[in-house]
Amino acid sequence: MITEQSTVELERLKAVLLSADGLKLAASILYQSYHDDPLFMEIFRAEKPDYEQRLRAAIREELNTFWQAQQPMVGLFLGEQLYGVACVIEPDSGIGAGRLWHWRLKMLLTAGYVSTKQLLDKEQKIHAAMPAERYHMLAFIAVLPKQQHLGLGHYLIHAVDSIVDKDQSSAGIGVFVTLDKYRAFFADDKYQVVSELAFNTVKGSLMFRPRQQLSK
Repeated sequence: MITEQSTVELERLKAVLLSADGLKLAASILYQSYHDDPLFMEIFRAEKPDYEQRLRAAIREELNTFWQAQQPMVGLFLGEQLYGVACVIEPDSGIGAGRLWHWRLKMLLTAGYVSTKQLLDKEQKIHAAMPAERYHMLAFIAVLPKQQHLGLGHYLIHAVDSIVDKDQSSAGIGVFVTLDKYRAFFADDKYQVVSELAFNTVKGSLMFRPRQQLSK
């Protein structure tokens, strides 16, 4: 386990694109991190007895869609252990607000009609509020709960930055944030609030980080 004193261990961290073998572990980390997220609790109806089952199924389906569409999924590793994951949607990915028809069908079967509709409505509202036409979107970012507050999230977001900043077709990257602590985290990485949005009872900030020009 990484501790606050183990700076040598932190120096051994590496951020690499996930392989198919890492999807199951990534799904577990995302489930733990997003279980109590207000937006996910609203969309997947946390008051219902099958909330956890539908949330797990939805996360698994999202990761499968990212993998099939060859979208960047960054894993943060220490040796063979996965400590964090970030999933990015690229411009022209085909899995934005419109969504592929097979994703809709699978999500209907796993998460249900109401949750699927709310997910699509959320993405359409976010897309309409984005300050650019071509952009990346940070769909998920998570660190193992026991390894949080050690700087791993910053290491992971910098790996995402490198992907976005190298893509000259992109204006930058957006993320939707519902909690103040995460708003501050992204603000530290040059994200700025561009719109305040509400989804039923949940309010949040749409934040955007313009692509940084890389020096030659």
